[in-house]
Amino acid sequence: MPHVETVWTVVVGGGNGQRFGKPKQYELLGDRRMIDHSRAIAEQMSAGVVVVVPASDAVAEGAIAGGDSRSASVRAGLAVVPDDATIICVHDAARPFASPALYARVIAAVAAGADAAVPGIAVADTIKVVEADGTVVATPDRSTLVAVQTPQAFRASVLRAAHAAGGDATDDAALIEQAGGTVVVVEGDHFNRKITLPDDLEWARREMGER
Repeated sequence: MPHVETVWTVVVGGGNGQRFGKPKQYELLGDRRMIDHSRAIAEQMSAGVVVVVPASDAVAEGAIAGGDSRSASVRAGLAVVPDDATIICVHDAARPFASPALYARVIAAVAAGADAAVPGIAVADTIKVVEADGTVVATPDRSTLVAVQTPQAFRASVLRAAHAAGGDATDDAALIEQAGGTVVVVEGDHFNRKITLPDDLEWARREMGER
């Protein structure tokens, strides 16, 4: 008999929007805020959802208080995910266009045996590795590179163990890599764009209006 997975999602919106200029997760897209769009799709694809916001907003939002870094915010969310969750997804609140199909792909990859699964899209530009002074030190083969998105899915026990070490990374898959776990890439979605700068928000609002 196939094992039945229990999926929970942590929606991470704990940032203060330093690059954007203010907390972007509360910006309106249509009649709902960005964070509400991200939460809604997570609720559709999960048995339960934990939302993490800046500590100053936690009470008003009825959410979990985030930490000083992205990884600390994820750990705060993980702490309240029930022990019976077998797969945990982590999704950035600033990606409001994640699709059910994208969630399904990463969840299926973990259910099939991977420790973690991340969506990736091919890199269109040539990438340079540079020193702090701007000197180029390497040009990686573009065919081996992907730009990684969220939602990312994880075997719950593996994600919890990786975070128990207290590390910090720009995405959770990096912590799994550091611990020697298996991370696989599934097909990403160009429409699943991260809202980082005001121009990104304008794009998102245009797309929302055209839907």
